[in-house]
Amino acid sequence: MSFGQGGPQWGSGGQGQDPYNSRQGNPDPFGAPQTAPGTGTPDWAALADASAARTRRRRRLIIGGGALATVAVAGIVATAIVTSADNRRDRTSPTGSSQLPGPPDGGSGPEPSFSSVAPPPPPNPKDFISSERKDTAPLSADTLFPGKKLTMGGRVYAKGATARTDTCSSAVQGGLGPVLRRNGCDQVFRATYRKDGIAVTVGVAVFGLEREAKRAVAQADGSVVPLAGAGVPTFCKGGPVCRFTANSYGRYAYFTATGHTGGTSVTQGDTKAFRTGDDLAEFTFRQIVRRGETQASAAADAPID
Repeated sequence: MSFGQGGPQWGSGGQGQDPYNSRQGNPDPFGAPQTAPGTGTPDWAALADASAARTRRRRRLIIGGGALATVAVAGIVATAIVTSADNRRDRTSPTGSSQLPGPPDGGSGPEPSFSSVAPPPPPNPKDFISSERKDTAPLSADTLFPGKKLTMGGRVYAKGATARTDTCSSAVQGGLGPVLRRNGCDQVFRATYRKDGIAVTVGVAVFGLEREAKRAVAQADGSVVPLAGAGVPTFCKGGPVCRFTANSYGRYAYFTATGHTGGTSVTQGDTKAFRTGDDLAEFTFRQIVRRGETQASAAADAPID
């Protein structure tokens, strides 16, 4: 048998008789192996190209399907958001379908009204202690000088005897008695405090009006009588020099007499005695001010008829 001319051709130049029933460049759709021209073996390069092509087709199909699914999900979500927003607008928007009910008569309802009259100013505390007509709170030695001691600036003073009299001139000495009577003094309260051998008697003279108290202080001549007792010996009598002061606030005039319980005189450089007298005068002033504040606060809280 000759393998020369006239023999069967196994390549592309023959009759197209492929023993594997395949054509070059057109792979079997069922995946039959291709053969390389002139050989009896499969064309592995062609097979690899065909496999890669199939893989690319599948990938395009998967990607395309995923994109379509993503678009579908996004559309569903967007629809849900729009629907939810529409529902919210329906519930809250004045133009929605679910508005709050209006007044039964269809009107706009009553408008709030405000008084055009300004509220009265708060009471002035001093007004209540400037006239006996308004100064009606209870008044006694205990309200003016409460407790058994007082503290000023960290200094503690023990309280001694207290006294009250309607005869104003009996609680003062020198020319102060006639001054108090002339200006209409109603009563005098006294209290004595002591600390470290120094005693101070405070006398509070009560008048009907503020101007009477001021006039009595301006005309003052003499002093309050020192009040001994309740642990305080006699002081400011028999010759030692004492310190006296006079002042007023509202319808109250207040006087102090400061001296050493040992019988020595108070001198200009006696800072201890001066400080003690000033503390007691300041305390008395504060008590009078507090009296006015208490009554003003009560008046402010009282109901208006």
